[in-house]
Amino acid sequence: MNKSEIRNQIFALVEAYFSADMQQETFIPGQSRIGVGYPVFDHKEINNAIGSLLDVWLSMGPKVRQFEADYAEYIGTDYGIAVNSGSSANLLAINALLQAGYVKPGAEVIVPAATFTTVISPLLQNGLKPVFVDIDGDTHNISVDAIAEAINDNTGLIMPVHSLGLAADMPAINRLAQKHGLPILEDCCEAHAAAIEGQRVGSFGLISTYSFFVAHNMTTGEGGMVMTSDSRLEKILRSTREFGRLTEYDSSQDRFYYSDGFLNEYDERYVFEKVGYNVRMTDICAALGIEQLKKLDALTQDRINNAEFYTEQLKEFSSFLQLPYVPESYLHSFYGYPIIVRDDAPFKRQELVRFLESRNIETRAFMGGNLALQPAYRDDPAIRIAGDLKHTELMTRSGFFIGCHSMIKAEQRDYIIDAFRSFVSSVA
Repeated sequence: MNKSEIRNQIFALVEAYFSADMQQETFIPGQSRIGVGYPVFDHKEINNAIGSLLDVWLSMGPKVRQFEADYAEYIGTDYGIAVNSGSSANLLAINALLQAGYVKPGAEVIVPAATFTTVISPLLQNGLKPVFVDIDGDTHNISVDAIAEAINDNTGLIMPVHSLGLAADMPAINRLAQKHGLPILEDCCEAHAAAIEGQRVGSFGLISTYSFFVAHNMTTGEGGMVMTSDSRLEKILRSTREFGRLTEYDSSQDRFYYSDGFLNEYDERYVFEKVGYNVRMTDICAALGIEQLKKLDALTQDRINNAEFYTEQLKEFSSFLQLPYVPESYLHSFYGYPIIVRDDAPFKRQELVRFLESRNIETRAFMGGNLALQPAYRDDPAIRIAGDLKHTELMTRSGFFIGCHSMIKAEQRDYIIDAFRSFVSSVA
């Protein structure tokens, strides 16, 4: 057999493996774990990644470039810059905004108090000052009114987070940003495919970020991407992603042509024009992402279907539980299914989640809850709290979410609803 024949045989065996594996899956109520997230992939992702390995593309290469182009087209931006995580995407985006002069050093950045730590840490690491504001009581996203009240002469950036797959009110946030001449960085790390009137999140602001972590709506294992249509930011991002390397040089010239009066006849590939990082995505990860993107809309619809089923079945407990709200013309991609135990319910969140966990139904807190209370931030003098955080505090003490991903089928859904009913009947 020649290499091509062996390669095709490998691909065929991988496809056969996945076909056999899918046939063996059996749900055992009470024993099989129902996780909040689950990577959904098949032979297409694996074979694309194996192809990169066989072609000896181990680091950043042609599949990263293809994934960047494909995802930028999907989101509706001119550029995508792939990195190794959503955290790195935020770090790179914030740094680029500073380097480009869109945000001044030491400026305040308005963020929701209820979000994940990788929204806040990159701001502090870049010398910026987070301003925590409350979330909306219905959508659990950053409150537009709270943003308006927090803006002052030192505000440099608005950073909405599209929490658990629901878009923040970007039309209103955009109007507010334009009124005050402020840029917007959208954190879309939990919101793949989410949209408002057909426009994808990540295309409303000056710059946006995504994560492709294993539990997200689509995955590259680890990975992220920065999206923008600003050519100046794009050039900075590509350089700082890779050590601060010179990104534009004339490949038609003879090697070692670079001269600038300090470096003379130096290797142009080893000229560093910025202080940078090494946060590149590998072609192996991008290979997964290329195939995952093709499935994203279908995977999202599975999540929507599961979420709608939960809402229909759990609405009988709406006097005890606050269920998700989806504004008209919004596409909620449901990274998770959020629930808040109402203050006047005859039980506490802790009782409910412990019951669900005892039935092998995984639960998660609403990310970091009120980040102003977290040990890393509670005493940081760079952080300011603007206004009261009553909805954030409610989410922190009473909110959680469960999974609604594509691997949750009818049998698992029914089991989850039965568990809720069993719990409520035992306490109410």
